[in-house]
Amino acid sequence: MVGITSIGVYLPIYRLNRDEIARTWTGRSTGGTKAVAGYDEDTVTMAVAAALDCLERGGAKADGLSLATTTAPYKEKQSAAIVAAAADLAAECHTADFTDSLRTPTIAMKAAIDAVKAGSAENVVVTASDCRMGAAKGVLEQALGDGAAAVMIGSEKIIAEVEGSYSIFNDFTDLWRTEDDRFVRAAEQRFVDEAGYIPTVQSAISGLMKKYKQTLTDFSKIVYYASDARQHAGLTRRMKFDKEQVQEPLYNEIGNTGTAAALLMLAAALEKAKPGDRILFIGYGDGCDAFILRITDEITKFQEKPVISDKLAGKTEISYGQYATWRNLVPVEASTLPDRPPLSLPGRWRERRTISALYGARCRKCGTPQISQIGQTPRVCVNCQAKDEFEPYKFADKKAALFSYTIDHLQPTLNPPAVNGVIDFEGGGRLICELTDCDLDKVAVGMKLEMTFRKMFYSRGIHNYFWKAKPASD
Repeated sequence: MVGITSIGVYLPIYRLNRDEIARTWTGRSTGGTKAVAGYDEDTVTMAVAAALDCLERGGAKADGLSLATTTAPYKEKQSAAIVAAAADLAAECHTADFTDSLRTPTIAMKAAIDAVKAGSAENVVVTASDCRMGAAKGVLEQALGDGAAAVMIGSEKIIAEVEGSYSIFNDFTDLWRTEDDRFVRAAEQRFVDEAGYIPTVQSAISGLMKKYKQTLTDFSKIVYYASDARQHAGLTRRMKFDKEQVQEPLYNEIGNTGTAAALLMLAAALEKAKPGDRILFIGYGDGCDAFILRITDEITKFQEKPVISDKLAGKTEISYGQYATWRNLVPVEASTLPDRPPLSLPGRWRERRTISALYGARCRKCGTPQISQIGQTPRVCVNCQAKDEFEPYKFADKKAALFSYTIDHLQPTLNPPAVNGVIDFEGGGRLICELTDCDLDKVAVGMKLEMTFRKMFYSRGIHNYFWKAKPASD
């Protein structure tokens, strides 16, 4: 038996109200809000957060990790490897990027299912993450949101068994971007619906039903991708789905999150699923993948902690000006401070374990953890003064408390002012780092923190990632 053993999600805390977008351009609002990745977030950082959530809930190490996205930060460099390193997976973990189509999450899922069935992998994490942008004043600017999700495919402690699948491809052009395009392009909506989307999804569902001798009434929930709420409702009418069966698409709260959209809907469906339920799960883009998922008794343990419902509302509303600045849509005044020195690739390689997974050291003699700034290797224990008696110690998964902090109005950042803190980890260890996702009015000594993988800056073609502290989620 092969299926989904865990699922994790990540949604940024920031929301941009569509009325705010409409007011900026004196246009019409489609209502609701969309999730917006922070100034220091991108496809990779969100994928890391979703993968860590999935791994924590699943309680298993992965020997495979795939990243499905249409907005990878590099044209030539594997993003899945960055995610796997930040998730602290073993070097033997097989990594792969699935790109260039919104259907890549279900394509990657099918590859993971085949790998587990064949015995070439035991647990494969499939992450999906996107930060797509629509051009200003356009429909897609209001529609597209940011987010990430991850599922683990395995053969033990399955919460949703894959009972069958059916796939078709269709060389149909509805949404696209070339290497020179910054914004998503779209064909005329009626043409997209009538010639592409609806007949493709209909064909996949019909093929699946015929192959496995099922009917739509056999499913408690139907989860499927659509570009927006209108297209989603249109398929419901055309297919004559029972509205109680159809999973709410979440577009009003977070927008169309691209490759992550269908998996985020699936996470919402799994939160309320019951043992024995069957879910029809459908991914779309240049074709269609359809899956029959049967919920097992393991779902009750999985549902003890919310997966997505507690993250939908977000925490912080932003202005259109903040959004435009974070996305580099408008030029802003350059910093008067000296430019940052160029990154040292050899230096980053030497310190890769600290940078990727926030490793420090722990004294073998007295057990005291300590972490130094990058490039400074501890030699003497701060507690017992033992020399060169250290073992690796991971800090990324440890909670912390704010010891002291400073607010810097001069530090170059897209979200001024910058907040820098001295944090003390539970169990020992002190680090100076940036704080993110925090309300300046609520920053206080002693506040509880957790670590998060974020963008630091971009320099000479290199995306520099490291760990920051943010207010603890619980």
